[in-house]
Amino acid sequence: MFNFPDQASLVFMVAVGPSIVITAVMFLVRPVGGHKQVRPSDHSSFLFIYSICVILAAYLLAVLLLQDLSSLNENVVIFLTIVLLILIVLPIIIPIFLVFFSEPRPVLEESLLPEPEKQEPSRMGSFILSLSEVEDERSSEEDTLPPSERQKRIAHLQAKLYQAAAEGAVRVKRRKGPRRGEDFTLLQALVKADFWLIFLSLVLASGSGLTVIDNLGQMSQSLGYSNTHIFVSMISIWNFLGRVAGGYFSENIVKYYAYPRPVAMAAVQVVMAFALFFYAMGCPGSIYVVSVLIGLGYGAHWAIVPAAVSELFGLKSFGALYNFLTLASPAGSLIFSGVIASGIYDYQAKQQHEHRIQSSGLGLGVPLVVKDDFLTCYGSICYSLTMGIMSGLCIIAFILSMIVVHRTKRVYAQLYGTPLA
Repeated sequence: MFNFPDQASLVFMVAVGPSIVITAVMFLVRPVGGHKQVRPSDHSSFLFIYSICVILAAYLLAVLLLQDLSSLNENVVIFLTIVLLILIVLPIIIPIFLVFFSEPRPVLEESLLPEPEKQEPSRMGSFILSLSEVEDERSSEEDTLPPSERQKRIAHLQAKLYQAAAEGAVRVKRRKGPRRGEDFTLLQALVKADFWLIFLSLVLASGSGLTVIDNLGQMSQSLGYSNTHIFVSMISIWNFLGRVAGGYFSENIVKYYAYPRPVAMAAVQVVMAFALFFYAMGCPGSIYVVSVLIGLGYGAHWAIVPAAVSELFGLKSFGALYNFLTLASPAGSLIFSGVIASGIYDYQAKQQHEHRIQSSGLGLGVPLVVKDDFLTCYGSICYSLTMGIMSGLCIIAFILSMIVVHRTKRVYAQLYGTPLA
């Protein structure tokens, strides 16, 4: 939307601008104490911000299509830019309203929420009995009981274990490491099957999405589209919407139904598999379907996975866990894009080049010598096989995610208090 006479100016602004903004506000940002109770305005505030995000994405998409279909003069570009800036600053209305126009709550009402009590473990001899150790001894039937009854059963079993251990009748078997839902370190998480299932699922699905993003310009060129930036912008916008919608969708799943959050990841992977298969079949308009659904699915992964990891492996070492998981996308893209996609593209381009030479009557039995850098492939055949392979990989990722769902059903039922049907 900004028509710079020199593209280097735009690149310089994008590279340096964020650092300047961060440096300017680093002296202003400070931790503030929030209110302890949920306010009636919280829900409407979040809905307002989500609505602005959706409107902003739709506006950018409409402007891109408008620029592609018609030539805009300078006055129209300035007007569209002003509207864009207004949409960007609209969310600031929320803190301004809360600070200057909302009625302050009484101090007593704010303190109704009790502070979390620090529970000291009871030491008996050389061992410690904790709730998670008691859970090792209870039956799976207790998960179907109401939360209050389940807590009574666990407390009763814990008391019996204390008494038996004190009398020397039983030996408490100490478990090694934390259980699901407790705080893990990175090394502790690396020996858990759930963590590797999530990581491999992310490699297959997120790696496929990143491969499409990396090759989208070449894909659109092979199909005969000249304005490749339209599709790159589309997939970026839907990537943003996927992060917003993925978090909202997965939060409703665990909040209202207590389904494991990886269910949302599995659903997204099915959508990605469909989009990739649609392109592999060479259907008309497949580049638009891929731009929308792959952008949506790739973005949703990075809203769902961090939340799921924090629930299953805790927040104590969340930074290390999250940064390890971010290796999944480049690892998958390195294989899918650097080996599979590029290899198939070069093969198809070479085949087309040989066919053109033979068709022009120049094929006289002389071996073809041509630099691969100058080979260009045309048609959906250039990436159809790659898309078919990655569609199958997304199905495998879906299976891995459903395995995680099956393994973590009990954890989410305990976290959110609603047993699964």
